[in-house]
Amino acid sequence: MRAEVFLHERRWRWLRWGAPAAAVMGGLFGWWVVAWQADARSDEPVVAQPARTVAAGATARAAPYSAVGQQTREAQLALWQQRLERAQEALQTYSEHTRYPHTSRPAEEQSDQMFPNDPVVEDHPLREPQSKSGTAAEGVRLRATQERVFVQGDESVRFTVALLDDQGQALPLRVLNAAAREVTAPTVASQYPVLPVGFNDEGTNGDREAGDRELTATLRPSAQGFAKLAGQIRLEVFLEGRGERGFTYFDIYVTPEAPAAWNGRVRDVVEGGSLNFYLGAAVREPGRYVVTGRIDDASGQPFALLTFNDEVGRGDTEFRLSLFGKLLRDAPPTMPLTLRDVVAFRLREEGYPDRALMPRLNGAVHVSGKHAPTSFSDAEWSADERSRYLAELTRDVQEAQKKVDQLSPSEPKR
Repeated sequence: MRAEVFLHERRWRWLRWGAPAAAVMGGLFGWWVVAWQADARSDEPVVAQPARTVAAGATARAAPYSAVGQQTREAQLALWQQRLERAQEALQTYSEHTRYPHTSRPAEEQSDQMFPNDPVVEDHPLREPQSKSGTAAEGVRLRATQERVFVQGDESVRFTVALLDDQGQALPLRVLNAAAREVTAPTVASQYPVLPVGFNDEGTNGDREAGDRELTATLRPSAQGFAKLAGQIRLEVFLEGRGERGFTYFDIYVTPEAPAAWNGRVRDVVEGGSLNFYLGAAVREPGRYVVTGRIDDASGQPFALLTFNDEVGRGDTEFRLSLFGKLLRDAPPTMPLTLRDVVAFRLREEGYPDRALMPRLNGAVHVSGKHAPTSFSDAEWSADERSRYLAELTRDVQEAQKKVDQLSPSEPKR
């Protein structure tokens, strides 16, 4: 399983506004260039006609020059009207997208983050590693899955491989060799031996159904020779199916000792017009922690993704996951709400991988009280960054509107 497929987990939510802001400002820069070019053309000096021009000639040319001036004005008006429409659209889009903070977002925006325990699935051609850019076996594809990418403590990981035809039917497949090894820097030698890994289709060792042609292996790093490893493990698999040989690999990232431990205390409280969930923990290693939790309504439908991202000191603490009031007011969920599937880690500025995981809190973690919708604030999110962008985008709209008004023909007097 390609490592780059999994590193989408590094898209930390506190950076969410950088992309939309850059897109908005980039678009506005393009509009400014167009408008500037139009202004430059309108300011070109008018060359005086020679004095010897006879009155008849001047009269003959008066009409064409007047028409050219009108066409230039109309062209400028069209450009500024276009800029006004785009500026209004940019203001509206940014305003709507930032009604809620980046730490409290609707579930439909974060569909790829709402079920972190779903296996990672990848289809790719069946071919050997040395022929990566060469011809692959036709009419078949290799499907590889893994239970998780980041592994903490005694967690295990389930891997599967299957060979499928164009209709999605499983074909006979044989694993020739599979082994797990530590991935190190080019100049660093591994301190851990290569571990042979067995795949089976016998309904044992994690295999769900015997004889379904989906081969399964389970790896528990802490119990299989990697107990002290804090880093990357690669499982390489050589296969054969329908007379063709192939290769795939899976990457996992291991945290043997958690930087903080949950103490089991969870509570919810309405504060400042929002619903806050507090999760108690004992922090062993201070630093920046990222905690993500999912919220379902009373019917089990995903409602929101909540994120904590801040510096935390050593000792007992509470991580706050805040469900923004306006989000609760705009689309009132059926109460009570369930906090589930909490994933947390400490960012590591040094070393690799870039995070140290806390134990996962799988499934339901806490059920809230039945709070009335009127308990929550209907105010939009307020922050200095948002205020600055809204002010800049509003100025763009006002400037474009002013230019359109100046270039528009005046209404005839009655």
